[in-house]
Amino acid sequence: MAINILPTRRNLHFNLDAAKALDWHRDGRNVSQFLNTLSLFFPVGERFFIDSVRHYRDRVQDPDLKKAVAAFIGQEAMHGREHEEYNEHVARAGVPIDAQERSVAALLKQIQKRTPAAFQLAGTVALEHLTAILADGLLSLPEILDGADEGYQALWNWHALEETEHKAVAFDVYRQVVGSDDQPGAYALRSFSLVLSTSVFFALFVPFYLNNVRVSGGLFDGKSWRAVMRHSLGKRGIFRYSARAWLDWFKPGFHPWDHDNREFLEQFDTLVAPALQRDAA
Repeated sequence: MAINILPTRRNLHFNLDAAKALDWHRDGRNVSQFLNTLSLFFPVGERFFIDSVRHYRDRVQDPDLKKAVAAFIGQEAMHGREHEEYNEHVARAGVPIDAQERSVAALLKQIQKRTPAAFQLAGTVALEHLTAILADGLLSLPEILDGADEGYQALWNWHALEETEHKAVAFDVYRQVVGSDDQPGAYALRSFSLVLSTSVFFALFVPFYLNNVRVSGGLFDGKSWRAVMRHSLGKRGIFRYSARAWLDWFKPGFHPWDHDNREFLEQFDTLVAPALQRDAA
């Protein structure tokens, strides 16, 4: 039976300690900078995702999917807002993620200017898959965040939970307006988009991350580097954990909810509520 989850737009504010922006993870600055560098992609990336899906909103006929699209846009807007505040703390602490964010924004602007809307939607769908499987890894491997500062830990858990909640929305829009896997062109485009999007993301992320580690003084911190390797490529590292799910994308007929991890959504209050201020939606 198909899984049908309607995302919920939540207007949440997190209590992030600006003084801990460069060293909020228990395993040191290099792990903190890994996630801080990841954060810089979200405000501009979420706006790109919103624009890509909104372009096709009027062509969505299914009423439930229309509601899901509205909730998707609301969630992504909230993610962008909270990560902007997070990124400001990091930038004020001396790490140049504001300049790095401008580079990403310029690239996405060129993509919007020079490529068709279907290509932009395919890129959104691919990056939503990448984000969703990394979110699943973060939730499935709680030791990655255990012991971290409460505010930053809650923000990452919140983002991972909402990425899980809406992980099929852009995909379902793509199937309606571009095509499903029984149409070779639609399947080829979504397959190519994941390879391209993943390659471009890491081509940007790695040099940004290394520079941010250097600026924050962790370049020669062997203990912190070992922690990074353990959490990323170790036996229970997030990249190793997510590799099979990444490959599943290329199966004809794949759907994001083939990876059924909705049990995490029942843990929302436990994982998030202790470290936030809740406003009326």
